[in-house]
Amino acid sequence: MLDEANGKSMSIIVTKGTLDWAYPPFILATTAAAMGLNVTMFFTFYGLGLLKKDLNLKISTLGNPAMEMPMGGAHMAMPNILAALPGASSLTSAMMKNMIRKKGVASIEELRDLAVEADVRLIACQMTMDLFEYKLDDMIPGLTIGGAATWVEAATKCDINLYI
Repeated sequence: MLDEANGKSMSIIVTKGTLDWAYPPFILATTAAAMGLNVTMFFTFYGLGLLKKDLNLKISTLGNPAMEMPMGGAHMAMPNILAALPGASSLTSAMMKNMIRKKGVASIEELRDLAVEADVRLIACQMTMDLFEYKLDDMIPGLTIGGAATWVEAATKCDINLYI
C-alpha cells in the first residue's frame, strides 16, 4: 500500500534464484511496501525463476563458506566438498526448509503473495524470458514484462535502489 504522503520508493534487482537468496529481496520488498514505500522488483537471470508458478527452490553449500546449520546446540559449517556428493543439495535444501518451517518463517511463495497483495511491481526481464525459453504461462499472473530500460525508468525515480 503506497503512502502517497510519504512518497518514498525503492527498487530491487533480483538476480539469484536459490532458496537462501530468495529471502532478502522479498523480505525487503514486503517490509518496504508495508511501510508505505512504492516498490519495484526487477527479476533477471536466475532471479527470474522466483516468478515461476511452481517453485522447487534449492540451496547449495558450494561457494558459501558462511553457511552454518544449527545442530545439537551448536552450528555446523557446511564444507564445500559436501556439494560434490550426490544428493547434497537435496539434503541441505531439506534441512533449510525444515528449519524455516520449524521456526515459523514464511515461505517464498507466501512472501511473494504478500508482495503481490501489497502492489509491489514485479518486472520479469524479457531478455531472460527469451534466453531461458520461459513462457508467460510458466509465470505467476500480474507481472510486467520489460527490459533493463523498464527498470532504469523506475529506478531513476526511486529513493532506494538495491542489487541482490
